[in-house]
Amino acid sequence: MNEEIRQQKIQSINELRELGVEPYPYRFNKSHPAAKIKEEFDYLQASETKEDVALSTAGRVMALRHHGKSAFFVLKDDSGRIQAYIRKDSVGEEKFKLFKKYVSLGDFVGIEGFPFRTHTGEMSVYVQNFKILSKAIRTLPEKWHGLKDKEIIYRQRYVEMLSNDEALERFKKRFELLRLIREFLNQRGFVEVETPILHTVTGGASARPFVTHINVFDVDMFMRIAEELYLKRYLVGGFERIYEIGKNFRNEGISFKHHPEFTMMEIYQAYADYEDMMELTEALISTVVEKLTGSTVIEYQGKQIDFSRPWKKVRMRDFIKERLDVDILEDSDERLLEVLEKQDSVPEIKERGHLIEKLWDLVEDELVAPTFVLEHPVIISPLAKKHRKDPRVTERFELVINGMECANAFSELNDPIEQYRRFLHQAGLRDAGDAEAHMMDMDFVRALEYGMPPTGGLGIGLDRILMFITNSPNIRDIIPFPLVRPVSFAEEEFAVEQAVEENGKEV
Repeated sequence: MNEEIRQQKIQSINELRELGVEPYPYRFNKSHPAAKIKEEFDYLQASETKEDVALSTAGRVMALRHHGKSAFFVLKDDSGRIQAYIRKDSVGEEKFKLFKKYVSLGDFVGIEGFPFRTHTGEMSVYVQNFKILSKAIRTLPEKWHGLKDKEIIYRQRYVEMLSNDEALERFKKRFELLRLIREFLNQRGFVEVETPILHTVTGGASARPFVTHINVFDVDMFMRIAEELYLKRYLVGGFERIYEIGKNFRNEGISFKHHPEFTMMEIYQAYADYEDMMELTEALISTVVEKLTGSTVIEYQGKQIDFSRPWKKVRMRDFIKERLDVDILEDSDERLLEVLEKQDSVPEIKERGHLIEKLWDLVEDELVAPTFVLEHPVIISPLAKKHRKDPRVTERFELVINGMECANAFSELNDPIEQYRRFLHQAGLRDAGDAEAHMMDMDFVRALEYGMPPTGGLGIGLDRILMFITNSPNIRDIIPFPLVRPVSFAEEEFAVEQAVEENGKEV
């Protein structure tokens, strides 16, 4: 930024203090958010005032127009924007002089006054007193909105939010989504619980973990890749309906649908199976989509996606066979590999499970509407029960929307002997070099030996659901502060100046 302007702002702060005005006071009594003013006094007609009402509000100055002995300015808070009008004869000459010289775009200001509607119909506040609440040293970047360099936006998300109302609303929807989910599950008798983030053994998913070190024990530990195995310990202990919303961490690449730190929700219901989880998934997601968007049919990146129930169901085996002419249950490893070679999509590890997963990767993009993909082979489902009618596959589904896996659910495996066998197979894969295979978790096996009731389990990737709700093409668009490649402060300052300047030229 222009260092000269920054120094001028700092000088203004010093001058205010010399005048006995603290530019960073401790508090302000705010009676009305911007939206409440507009709602409560919506009945006012053009040029009508309500001088018998005293109100106070506060926010960031987003627009400022001086007109000699008066000024109009716009305050933005987290509910919206409200116009304010200040006159020299209403606040006094000294106070008005202070406003004119020291209040700038970006500053936080508190005002006291009464509501009125201008002759043009704009709801406003007539200012009788004001207070500088936080003096901004950096000027608002006028050309930030529409900036093409996403890395800069991700690094300084706070600037995007303060300069772009749409961005602020996007993140409000994120937290409204979490509130609605909790409300939905709590009404169905589920209890929100917590599990550890630091693990000595990773489990619950096939993923490469982040490794950290705990000094007090002098051992390496892992950031959790899933909540699953600890949540099942709750079921062993006596809980019956539980869920957790939390962060998981997977040391993998970044793409439009992958982020190393992401928000996951897992739900477990004793005495239920994957069919029950299917009903729960449909009801939960269709409900929150409708509440947040006003409809069960949404527009996403030029496609129409219908979340109304019931959702489509396909078997993994059938879907792959129809499109690639290969049977993942009957054909040999060599046949699976042959098909993948023709598609130029051979995995590094040529074990059967990896071959099946790679085949699925080739076709899942064809599923746009919410679709339950059923009956995954046992070899790629180490925590799911075998299907009661076909022991080659499991009672499992994945929810796929627009080619993205958004949920995963099982009739949970609660046979400790079978679970131990599955872990042994995964351990063999790790020994063969598969860093994403499950670790042997003997404590979890021990927990199952005490008995876990029949259980339906479900995991939902909330970031991906939010992508659809907000029509965001990239997962990092809906993560408030996503991971970016580290650069020095000086490099970032230079990149921002260059990008904003280029954006200004385009505008």
